[in-house]
Amino acid sequence: MAVSVSTIPWPWRRPNFNPSLTFLTPFKLLSISSHLYPKHGVLSFCSNSQSSTDFIPQDSPKGGPLKPGLYLVGTPIGNLEDITLRALRVLRSADVILSEDTRHSWKLLQHYNIKTPLLSYHKFNESQREQTVLKRLQQGDVVALISDAGTPGISDPGMELAKLCVDKNIPVIPIPGPSALVAALSASGLATDEFTFVGFLPKHAGSRRERLLVSANEAATQIFFVPPHKLLQFLEETSSLFSDSRRCVIAREMTKMHEEFWRGTLGEAREAFSLHQPKGEITLLIEGKTNCMVETPSESQLENELRDLMSKGHSLSMAVKLVAGGTSIRRKTIYSLALRISGKQLEAEDSSN
Repeated sequence: MAVSVSTIPWPWRRPNFNPSLTFLTPFKLLSISSHLYPKHGVLSFCSNSQSSTDFIPQDSPKGGPLKPGLYLVGTPIGNLEDITLRALRVLRSADVILSEDTRHSWKLLQHYNIKTPLLSYHKFNESQREQTVLKRLQQGDVVALISDAGTPGISDPGMELAKLCVDKNIPVIPIPGPSALVAALSASGLATDEFTFVGFLPKHAGSRRERLLVSANEAATQIFFVPPHKLLQFLEETSSLFSDSRRCVIAREMTKMHEEFWRGTLGEAREAFSLHQPKGEITLLIEGKTNCMVETPSESQLENELRDLMSKGHSLSMAVKLVAGGTSIRRKTIYSLALRISGKQLEAEDSSN
């Protein structure tokens, strides 16, 4: 089989490489189409006995059709090249694709010449769509679910539908792909052996503070999704709860042209981003709490912490949970101190009356 090579794109371009050379090879026909490298020339392999075909397989490499069920398909978080061949096959073969934003997903499907019908499926119509989608699945359809970016169901629509399918014994098949939290963690330089994915914080200030207090006392790396217009607020709140010296990484626009990893302390980040608001998607990581110099707090210190939390509106049980999370002292002991404080407060109120 003769193989001809035309305009060679990076990374195949090499110094002194003659693109007019012809090679003989026993290997089967391969080609890399312009769908994968639209901004460069095309590396094509042609056979004397067979015409060139797309590198992206049209059918299952194992030869059989997809079994009915819900397919959770990971899609690129920015760079359209970050998609698997299996994901493309599923999107081509599905009866319908559930999409968070059909206009956004259409660009991906157009890029790979996929004609499967799209049906909107987002947080505002999830409950309305569920029964329609469930009926199609029960009738034997192959339904693919994608979000605007990354893995469906992870801070994106899909969790409730997956739970419903599991309850109804309908197969739920994950098609692994890009994930912003894993991409950011892998390149962060922070500990990766243990981490907590928090995602987006609650909008209510009290609930947000409670969640941040829990994260501030964890030894594992903490991972958040932060809207760009709320970055400064996030940094101000975490600086006071985690301490200015806690290291953080701000991963912005990952896999895109303006990808950036900012590294420093929370205090430095607050100062750096106080004058300008960055654009794009942000994944923010904070190192876990170190326990290299653990000191056992005194009863008075514990009481002060409990009193402070309860005075700010936390319930007795929540105050105990938050204080216990930051010390090795038994929760039962801290609970007794909290009851003592509550008793003293009641006595003070009775005497004032």
